[in-house]
Amino acid sequence: MRQLKASDEGVRLRIDDADDLWTLAQICRVGSNLGMLSHRRDSTTGTQEGGRSKSAERKPMWIEIEVSECAFQPFTENLRVHGVISEAKIDIGSHHTHLVSPGDEVEISFEGGLPEVDRELVKSALAAGTQPKAGLLVVESDEVLIFEVSGHGIRDLSSFSMRGGGKRADDSTGVRRGFFERVARETKMVFPDQMPLVICGPGMAREQFQGMLRAIGAENQIHNVATSIGGRPAANEVLAGGAADAVLGEHELVRQVRAIEDGLTRISTNGAVSYGLNTIEEAAEQGAVEVLVVDASLLRSDDRAIRSRWDGITTAVTTNRGDVIQASVEHDAGQQLLGMGGAIALLRWKVD
Repeated sequence: MRQLKASDEGVRLRIDDADDLWTLAQICRVGSNLGMLSHRRDSTTGTQEGGRSKSAERKPMWIEIEVSECAFQPFTENLRVHGVISEAKIDIGSHHTHLVSPGDEVEISFEGGLPEVDRELVKSALAAGTQPKAGLLVVESDEVLIFEVSGHGIRDLSSFSMRGGGKRADDSTGVRRGFFERVARETKMVFPDQMPLVICGPGMAREQFQGMLRAIGAENQIHNVATSIGGRPAANEVLAGGAADAVLGEHELVRQVRAIEDGLTRISTNGAVSYGLNTIEEAAEQGAVEVLVVDASLLRSDDRAIRSRWDGITTAVTTNRGDVIQASVEHDAGQQLLGMGGAIALLRWKVD
């Protein structure tokens, strides 16, 4: 995401990738205005030719709408924003839907100014830049799971299982080798050479699989990580444990997952942590919150009273030099966050 212009009312942005669409989807809500270059049929160009009607011409123009609905499916490259036209060459007052994709320039604004929580989310997205996606593969002797790690979630791409299981005594090395070769070729097709890969899992099957990838010509940067468990939990272990920092570094998703996992660990050890609106609010008022991890949509609740309380909490946290992480819930740790009410606070000291 790139910021092209900023004003008191809003910002003009260039959308670079699907992660930027997630950010824009959080901001586009009732009360916002979204403008972009779009197309509209000009009814004045419709004519009769030879007794048959000619359809109205679709003309490109800048169209601003008052947002009434926003629909975004994670891990896609289309954001649909519906509303009523407030600024355009024609059809002011009519309904229109913007289809926002990577490469588009958009201008989003609010009457009275862009809310601080939205400015902070945009600031975070700009700081992250275009973070490279990464492939994450969990490899066991009879199963391979393939995921894509993006800035705000883990996408399930494929799963492969060797029929009959690869742990039986009568399984031959040749059968397993053929299985790995087939999956390796599929993996090479899914991930381009410039995308880094993390291969993880218990046991040594992951080493054999990496060798197979190299043998078929894969040139990706590969980081091989041992985990204590297989399956999807292995992917979560890698993200939370820091074993793949050589590839993922300061990835936004890793930052979210680690903060949530830290909070869950503190809960299990009766440490300095709070969760739930009332207890987090009390801790924030005392200046005790060091890191607040909160579901981004919770800060934009349709309930004005709830939204006002969260505004007060985030203001208190940042005033006391705490950090607010607006988290996605499109990953396992995010779902755990939802199960705790949508927010967890890591504290500087315990609050009774």
